[in-house]
Amino acid sequence: MGTHLSDGYSFRVEVCPRSGWLGCVTEMIVRAGTLTNGGETKLLTEDAKGTLYLCATPIGNLEDITLRVLRILREVDLIAAEDTRHTRKLLSHFQIHTPLTSYHQHNCKKKAEHLLSLLSAGRNIALVSDAGMPGVSDPGVELVAEAVKNGCAVIAAPGPSAAVTALVVSGLPAGTYVFAGFLPAAKKARTEKLKELSRQQWTMIFYEAPHRMKETLAILLKAFGNRRAAAARELTKLHEEVIRGSLEELVDHFNTVEPRGEFTLVVAGASPEGTLPEQEIAWRHIGAAVHVSMLEAEGMERKKAVQEVARQRGLPKRDVYRLVVEDKKSKEIKKK
Repeated sequence: MGTHLSDGYSFRVEVCPRSGWLGCVTEMIVRAGTLTNGGETKLLTEDAKGTLYLCATPIGNLEDITLRVLRILREVDLIAAEDTRHTRKLLSHFQIHTPLTSYHQHNCKKKAEHLLSLLSAGRNIALVSDAGMPGVSDPGVELVAEAVKNGCAVIAAPGPSAAVTALVVSGLPAGTYVFAGFLPAAKKARTEKLKELSRQQWTMIFYEAPHRMKETLAILLKAFGNRRAAAARELTKLHEEVIRGSLEELVDHFNTVEPRGEFTLVVAGASPEGTLPEQEIAWRHIGAAVHVSMLEAEGMERKKAVQEVARQRGLPKRDVYRLVVEDKKSKEIKKK
């Protein structure tokens, strides 16, 4: 079926064999013009290239997938997945039979060339990760960069995100935040990254695997001091859990309870004092209870000292009071 544009150009459309919808462009006879379908506008040229769709998938609860993502997954020519076995289960659940191929950190360079050649030939491809938005802490970012470089359209179909979900339930400020993803594995690179982040006043979000959780919390406590934090796991699932408290409390918790599942860590940013050079922060390497004692020694009343320590360290006052009481009890036991 032929269709004419107002400026005299034309294109041929047929019923899409996969979805049954009218609007599958099969032959272009267009020198220039635009085509709008479902709110998505594309530039049509003689050599029209395919579109790379970035499709967010559920981070746990299948009900979180969007109708738009389901439509795209059904209509594209190919789905590139981080783990084809994982994605195949998702597609089977929604009775989607689009061809599937792998795209992950171990084959991304070689596979990117193949996917780009398909896009250049006019094929439409959906990119998905195991959970959440592709291109965030995964090799999808490299494919997007190459697609843009090669003049291919890149369209995001947003949806679930572990980072944002954990942020909004953490109880920490969410107006401005930094997504740090996974910390570098190399010690030197990790130290430099944490030094850079330690003066950051915005809330920070990290991803971490269960086998590295204890080590990472200890590293964050040493680098940042005892800030407020939250550790979220199994988000959107039946056994969703968010553990809130100070970094010290999280360290203590996971020394007792073995970490299970992938974690999203949310950590408070530095207080204004925390952005000063290290030598100007006398309390950086001492506990909250000792900090209170220092202020009392300077003539400050305990109540005000606790309030000031809580303000400087970004901790709840009740947590500082508890640490002071525990420190006092510990000293009394030692005397006995």
